[in-house]
Amino acid sequence: MRSAFCYVLALLFVPIAALAAPSHALTVYGEAPRYAAGFQHFAYTNPEAPKGGTMRRSALEIGQFDHVLPYIDKGIGVSQVDGWLYAPLAVRSEDEPYTVYGLVAERMERGPDGLWLRFYLDPRARFADGTPIRAEDVKYTFALLMREGNLKYRTQFADVAAVEVEQPGQVRFLFKNNQNRTLPLDLATLPVLPEHWWKTRDFAAGGGFEAPLGSGPYRIAHIDNGRSVTFERNRDWWGKDLPVNRGRYNFDQIRIEYFGDTDVARQVLRGGGYDYNREFSATGYTLGYNGPALDDGRLQRAHLAREAPQSAQGFVFNLQRPVFQDRRVRQALALLWDFEWSNRQMMRNLYIRQNSYFANTALAATKPPDAEELALLEPLRGQIPDEAFSQVFEAPKTDGSGLIRAQQLQALALLNAAGWRAQGDHLVNAQGEPLSFTFLNAQNGFERLLLPWKRTLAQIGITLDIRRIDASQYINRVMERDYDMIVTGYPVSPSPGLELYNYFGSAAADDPGSNNYMVLRDPAVDRLIDGLVKAATQADMLRHAHALDRVLQWNHYWIPNYYPPGSSTVWWNRFGQPKVQASNDEALDTWWEISPTPLTNAQMAERLGKGTVAGSTP
Repeated sequence: MRSAFCYVLALLFVPIAALAAPSHALTVYGEAPRYAAGFQHFAYTNPEAPKGGTMRRSALEIGQFDHVLPYIDKGIGVSQVDGWLYAPLAVRSEDEPYTVYGLVAERMERGPDGLWLRFYLDPRARFADGTPIRAEDVKYTFALLMREGNLKYRTQFADVAAVEVEQPGQVRFLFKNNQNRTLPLDLATLPVLPEHWWKTRDFAAGGGFEAPLGSGPYRIAHIDNGRSVTFERNRDWWGKDLPVNRGRYNFDQIRIEYFGDTDVARQVLRGGGYDYNREFSATGYTLGYNGPALDDGRLQRAHLAREAPQSAQGFVFNLQRPVFQDRRVRQALALLWDFEWSNRQMMRNLYIRQNSYFANTALAATKPPDAEELALLEPLRGQIPDEAFSQVFEAPKTDGSGLIRAQQLQALALLNAAGWRAQGDHLVNAQGEPLSFTFLNAQNGFERLLLPWKRTLAQIGITLDIRRIDASQYINRVMERDYDMIVTGYPVSPSPGLELYNYFGSAAADDPGSNNYMVLRDPAVDRLIDGLVKAATQADMLRHAHALDRVLQWNHYWIPNYYPPGSSTVWWNRFGQPKVQASNDEALDTWWEISPTPLTNAQMAERLGKGTVAGSTP
């Protein structure tokens, strides 16, 4: 299958005015969507997939949820509520960079001047109690999220001037300007909450543990406070036969299990306690599931969605700490983390070194800047590292032997230039303070990656302390920015927008609900984000993304980690998957049950050979 990103680049750009008429889909720059009006189903679904059966999966979050809604800043909510319990105005396809297709909104209309967006609601759209979904509910939802919801909504939708209810089934969003190209699509992915239900409940507290009234393919059947949530398929769902939903939401029941420890989650899966786990530990994925079940195929392990953008993961410096405010210190510490040795010794050389903040996408700066990109960088000369003007960033590399004397000498030279001198067994600054920092960690087993680095640092007089705390303490300390260094990841979109302010913008540095974990305040970064968000064409957006990537890279604001060749997933072998898999997501909602118990590879092949269902794959 052709890369979705290459497909978009091959298209001729169409002026936004050409999309002024109501449409079934929206794209960022007005290019034609992959699926034309009247399409029957997404290519990565199997419309003949049977309904029924169950799936039990682990939550994406570590720790116990303390409320249901995922739309607020506090604590841990249930992320699957978004999409499963609440249907959005439009659904994002998983084989295009950023395109949305109408769901609650039957059609969408973008103003020819880019200053407004209108939604025409499907007259069949209903909440689970049978109440019609109205334009007033859309307006109510927007106001509620902006007032009491997650910071990301106030950031994403800051350019919305007003919301007008034009008719019971028609609502229009008015914009302050037409420079934010992703704003219409971001608005289209909003859930629609029932005003008549939420107006008497405490949304700001996340709804507690009461099962909310929804509008999506599932209802919440049972809540075991903090431990699990059971979703039950709504057989009478109004949207089940829409093209965007055919072949999706096939399980009658899905249970989400929450664990406070990734090792515990892994062991429970191996014991058959649930069916599916998305692994975020490289060591856990490569070593944690070995055994007879993996050998005979009852347990499956694979990297799915190989073309998807990969989260940008790294060891993040808290730039508020004085010790990290000199770029040379950050660069020196990065030189001393031996990824190649760790990848070979602990991860079977499976992982790819992170060089870009936009890995596995066309946004990554993988070539020297061209003349047009240099025109963006030149006004920033003196504010950004000189390397950004001429060099392609590459993370430090070793031979994998574990002997990195050359890198240690290079690091010492940088540290000496930054004012650090040897005193006994330690490096100290002019005030005699030792070079030391603490790595705050909440992941069991992650110390395996840190301990070799700790030894390497100690060899040249740097003290690294590793402090392990529980998930709830960790969340609180991260929100308070009470750490020297943490490991974190940033979700990457091939069509980025205002979320970049949340990750790297100066205004988000002190907000406890933001993801600016670097506590980064860099006017050059702010300027490049502004230009990216306001880009009028995809080509202009890419130029700004490359420039932003370079500035972040060469400032050494983090120590780049690694990413897998796809989503690391492990599951018991009792499910079918479509022949064509989604390129941007593991698309678990397109799977279906083949057997109530796990099958070996041979048993699954025999079952599929008998034609269990069209489109089945092991």
